[in-house]
Amino acid sequence: MMLYPPVAELVDKIGSRYQLVNLVARRARVISAASEENGTPLERKPVSAAIDEVYTGKLTLKK
Repeated sequence: MMLYPPVAELVDKIGSRYQLVNLVARRARVISAASEENGTPLERKPVSAAIDEVYTGKLTLKK
């Protein structure tokens, strides 16, 4: 089973697996909370949406 996007590419964009996991988890919680607050159903799982944001470059680490 191949994962998309490849984890290695995501790690290259962020710097380390630890930072990647923390960034995706924080963003997923924000997405989930916003959905609950607005009462709108999510089309995708929050973690999938956060990973996609990292892959497309929309979500990056602050330096």
